[in-house]
Amino acid sequence: MPQQLSSPSELATLVENYDTFLFDCDGVLWNGDAVIDGVIDVLRLLRSKEKSVIFVTNNATKSRKDYKGKFDKLGVQADVEEIFGSAYAAAVYISTVLKLPQGSKVYVIGMAGLEYELAQEGIISIGGTATEDNTLESFHLDTFEKDPNVKAVLCGLDTSVNYTKLSKAFQYLRNGEEECKFLATNVDSTYPVKGGLLPGAGSLSAVLSRALGREPLSIGKPGRTMLDCIRAKHDFNPARTIMVGDRLDTDIAFGKNGGVATLLVMTGVTSEKTLAEASSHALPDFVIDSLGDLRVLV
Repeated sequence: MPQQLSSPSELATLVENYDTFLFDCDGVLWNGDAVIDGVIDVLRLLRSKEKSVIFVTNNATKSRKDYKGKFDKLGVQADVEEIFGSAYAAAVYISTVLKLPQGSKVYVIGMAGLEYELAQEGIISIGGTATEDNTLESFHLDTFEKDPNVKAVLCGLDTSVNYTKLSKAFQYLRNGEEECKFLATNVDSTYPVKGGLLPGAGSLSAVLSRALGREPLSIGKPGRTMLDCIRAKHDFNPARTIMVGDRLDTDIAFGKNGGVATLLVMTGVTSEKTLAEASSHALPDFVIDSLGDLRVLV
């Protein structure tokens, strides 16, 4: 069972044992547009102790530049280089690992932040925020001309998704993995918003998965690709690194898959009931009520 931390001595030991702190954002630092009480003080404390602070989010709707704007608006200190979103990680993966032939394109189900990060890596994308008619009658297979340069489909959260977008992505992917790679920024089933949850990026890619009979490669948490992206930019010792998150299936699994310690906060989507019913391999190393609890060390 995870160790529940509450006393100042337990919290002090936690801080002293780790040099690098990886933080999820939604449900850990803030909920919606409200910073969780004490978070700003805690981050200031960690920086004063010369701890490395890195923000890791599966939200692919925003670029790192956009996320920096949100941090600034909420009064939370962060440098762009400390922010790792699944949009950025996906762009880096496509440019450095896939190494698609020159002139290749990526068909995107996603939003402006994802398009921006792809462009920053020199990747040509189509789809995305381009207007697509939502009616089945507007999409005809006999007149749809596939762009032969599309070598990958990248699916992220898209609040303007429609049947035409999904149909085009499906057509590009039908010829198999060798012809067109199937990628997802993340496979989160839900997306936290003020007042509750909405369907996440994984719910969109699941539509294509069901139709195709195969799963996408997920770039974001809980896979290792995101951690590899971080390690390419920041040198850290996994034995002295801890992942702080609010979700067992993404944040905690991400830490475990990457061989780092894990800390669950109860300010996000995980309830006491969910934690109690979780299988042993899904459990975090430590649990605290809120990141703000560490404020007692200030």
